[in-house]
Amino acid sequence: MKTIVSEFEFGDIFLRYVKDQNGQIGMQMAPTSQKSEIIEKDCSIEPLVQLHLRGDNFVSSFANGHSMCGSQSTYEMKFVSQDIIGRKIVTTLANSKEQEVRHYLEYREGCSSLDVKTEFVNNSASDVTVELLSSLSIGGLTLFEEGDTPDCLMLHTIRSAWSIEGRIHSQSIEDLQLEPSWANHGIRVEKIGQVGSMPVRRWFPFAAVEDTKRNVIWALQIACPSSWQIELRRKDAGLSLTAGLADYDYGHWAKTVEPGESFETPVVYVTVGNGGLDSVSQRLLSSHRANYVNRYDRLPVLFNEYCTTWGVPSHENLSRIVQALKGRGIDYLVIDCGWYGNKDYNWIETSGDWIINEEELFPEGLQKTVDMIREAGMQPGIWFEPETCAVHSQIHDKPEYLLHRNGTPIDTTGRRFLDMRKEKVQSYLDNKVISMLKKYGFKYIKIDYNDCIGVGCDGAESLGESLRQNMMGSRRFFQRIREQIPDISIENCSSGGHRLEPSMMALCDMASFSDAHECREIPIIAANLHRVILPAQSQIWAVLHGDDSIKRLNYSLVNTMLGVMCLSGDIYNLDEEQWAKVDEGISFYKKVSHIIKDGISSFYGSRIRSYNHPEGWQAVVRYNEAENQTLVVLHTFGGKLPVSVKLPVDATEILEAMTSGKNEIKLSKSSLEIELKDNFEAVAVLLR
Repeated sequence: MKTIVSEFEFGDIFLRYVKDQNGQIGMQMAPTSQKSEIIEKDCSIEPLVQLHLRGDNFVSSFANGHSMCGSQSTYEMKFVSQDIIGRKIVTTLANSKEQEVRHYLEYREGCSSLDVKTEFVNNSASDVTVELLSSLSIGGLTLFEEGDTPDCLMLHTIRSAWSIEGRIHSQSIEDLQLEPSWANHGIRVEKIGQVGSMPVRRWFPFAAVEDTKRNVIWALQIACPSSWQIELRRKDAGLSLTAGLADYDYGHWAKTVEPGESFETPVVYVTVGNGGLDSVSQRLLSSHRANYVNRYDRLPVLFNEYCTTWGVPSHENLSRIVQALKGRGIDYLVIDCGWYGNKDYNWIETSGDWIINEEELFPEGLQKTVDMIREAGMQPGIWFEPETCAVHSQIHDKPEYLLHRNGTPIDTTGRRFLDMRKEKVQSYLDNKVISMLKKYGFKYIKIDYNDCIGVGCDGAESLGESLRQNMMGSRRFFQRIREQIPDISIENCSSGGHRLEPSMMALCDMASFSDAHECREIPIIAANLHRVILPAQSQIWAVLHGDDSIKRLNYSLVNTMLGVMCLSGDIYNLDEEQWAKVDEGISFYKKVSHIIKDGISSFYGSRIRSYNHPEGWQAVVRYNEAENQTLVVLHTFGGKLPVSVKLPVDATEILEAMTSGKNEIKLSKSSLEIELKDNFEAVAVLLR
């Protein structure tokens, strides 16, 4: 028998805390409009916090090794109190050993998602080692029907890999073998996660459970720069979803909490709503928006010279670029990798010392190049990879600066990692990075990170805890840059998209969406990312070439309407007609940047199976309510196409369109019809 402890409504989110006769408390969520449909489901309460302390009995029912949830300490924690502090709910649990768990849930005004985290407090006289502490745990899914709710529950996750980020992966609960057994014995577990310092290396820290019968979907995102995990579990009619730091089994994480001390988990954003994955993902982004640096009245236009010089950003090369870009409305010119080093080794082998290569690249000094960029009306930017060092750098052979595992420097065949926990490392980077930014007046820094530490490093009570501490040290360095140069723009890059998680995005103005520089799948990846980061922070490459057709140039430029425009390529080879198309693209982007920045996205099109050989079409329709304007971005790919597509829009006027010159566009009362003429073309339409 369950009793209701409390109920809350945060906008259109209904929240209920329930307790059983054993003192266990759990949390339920539903759309406010459907709270009357919630039943008292015949299933166990999912504890509000999952906790495993070293020395606990391990969970039975064949789950040991798959999950550390449901262990002894979880069920020893009993409900004590619940306090309301402004828009924050603090729920306290305690056991008989003078240990507490505090569960924090906060609503931020204007958000359609909630922030959740937990804190373990050790009030006992002895050390306690925590091997699992969840940030979020919700159960009873689904809340609207008795039994195990067959044929209506789906798990949605978002996969990621280098240059192919953000692919949706959807499976039914039945396909995942998450149906309960005939005896409610044998815990079913589906677990995803990431181990190491690239938090978006295989999966985004995102999951959603959809009840297709009731049109309800629960979704979450973990804000964590180190190892994390998400578990979907089932033993009876209820389905549970748990998220947070990777536990000891999965990520070798254990934290010893001294008497009188506490430990707090990363925040998880969570929401519930109607309308499917695409709609509910936009709700989670409201928490991103609340954290967004948002320094721009309009989104900037960038030129990054990487795909122009390919690691040789000499004064001579940059002079050619500056002359080609002057007067074309570019805000930042970013000098990418290769500006450092010496004649004996290439730039890949010398990163870490950050010594300007004046001998070969900047014979009259870097200041002359920076001044040239600024005099041409652009702000200078520069690339660093501060947390690592390469094989022929001096710091590579200074072990006191480096991360170790089992006493040996962590080395990924030529790249080692700085120990970001150490003040001497932070001071070294202050001297090498921040001082240089100040000296030359750089207004933009691209921070890259091109390999993974793995499970962890030496120095703390577990490899995973050392990793977590190191990544918090990385975050502190980002914060130091911001504190010392408040007006600088920071780009979050990790071989493209390996760090696109909320805690890192909250520190940065924008991020590299991917290392897909010139690929035809760029718009597919860019559209995918509308579900997990703000488009206003998603910097998209448009690499331009003198041998590009107008159709190809248009395709590349329209790609950037799905995020922040970043141009590159051999632009000094463009002719007048090609430059006219580029100028058109820049002008159109500036007219729609407020929609990219503050809109809400909807998605249409074919299912794209192969990214290397895409077939079909896609469209992103982004609406800005404040301006009452809509941006439609459509791409065709390979294969057979329909003659035209109709997209649902509520618009009265076509204000402007960008095409390769062939597509007929018609607006009716409730739809926009676009004629499809050819494979691999793009159309962008601005509507009132």
